[in-house]
Amino acid sequence: MTDAAPPPSHELSTNGVGPWPGEWPEGAQYDPDLLRDGDTRNVIDRYRYWRMDAIVADLDTKRHPFHVAIENWQHDMNIGSIVRSANAFAADTVHIVGRRRWNKRGAMVTDRYQHVVHHPTIADLVAFSEQQRLPIIGVDNVPGSVLIETFDFPASCIMLFGQEGPGLSEEAIAACEAVVEISQFGSTRSINASAAAAVAMHSWVTQHVTFR
Repeated sequence: MTDAAPPPSHELSTNGVGPWPGEWPEGAQYDPDLLRDGDTRNVIDRYRYWRMDAIVADLDTKRHPFHVAIENWQHDMNIGSIVRSANAFAADTVHIVGRRRWNKRGAMVTDRYQHVVHHPTIADLVAFSEQQRLPIIGVDNVPGSVLIETFDFPASCIMLFGQEGPGLSEEAIAACEAVVEISQFGSTRSINASAAAAVAMHSWVTQHVTFR
């Protein structure tokens, strides 16, 4: 299992912070412009006033060994939110399959801190997965899927999500080692794609992260 310090119970500066009060701190991670002008970015308190590249470098020391992949054939509006969740759960990399362009509004600028790569086709993603020895686990409520609550996620894997509405393509399902679905108890056929992605990532965390 991956060891992790418990996340903070709450953030003290949810609306950002003003200029650094008093004498500036020392350290190459600090951005003089942010220290002078304040930091209103969407980052946790630990990274306030840090340079962006310093934040990425620090995150790279603690990313989890799961990846997230999303099919993007119809310019899905949920991709940005999925990237934001991937950043929150410290996914290794987000893979956009299909169209290179995607709507970044929902990412809330987290794509600057999250590794995001593009694959033109599912076949390209499969080639990457085979090279890296990462099994692909689909997330969709299709025939043959198993309940995510009973599924043991591999420690290293790629979680593959389809688009809002059509879900995973047939080619994507064929590429998956397993497909899991999230238990639902209401009348709707499915939950929002970005919500499903967050649930799946958190399921991986509950299985593979121990908290000190």
